[in-house]
Amino acid sequence: MIEKDTYETTAHIRDNCLCLHAQRAARALARRFDEVLRPHGITSGQFSLLNVLNRPSPHSMGPVAKFLAMDRSTLTANLKPLERDGLVSVAIDPEDRRGRKLALTPKGRKVLRAAMKVWKSEHAALEREMGVDPEPVRVGLRAIA
Repeated sequence: MIEKDTYETTAHIRDNCLCLHAQRAARALARRFDEVLRPHGITSGQFSLLNVLNRPSPHSMGPVAKFLAMDRSTLTANLKPLERDGLVSVAIDPEDRRGRKLALTPKGRKVLRAAMKVWKSEHAALEREMGVDPEPVRVGLRAIA
């Protein structure tokens, strides 16, 4: 039998836990954006990674991993399919041969440009559906990250 205080704590966590609600929201958002990005051959996570790499010059792995809140081995695993599909290049850093420089390829820029159009439309729809001003949500999420 479930003890009353244990159940009350469970209900409180279910209703108030920021981590739980952030995880649920992240999964729902990922599914939603995965669906609209699928015709472009990328996932929502890959879209985010391509956006981080959308710079005039190649970027080192450390800052990319830090910005995306992932460790370097996870970043490496996420880069492999993008590199295989010709969207990203991974090159030895000429200043530090142990490091790698990451860049979008011309194909990667083309895919990203097309995906951005879909993202803009879907993101605008999402913000309308939220029913609240999304800016405080963004501010709170940035503070946590």
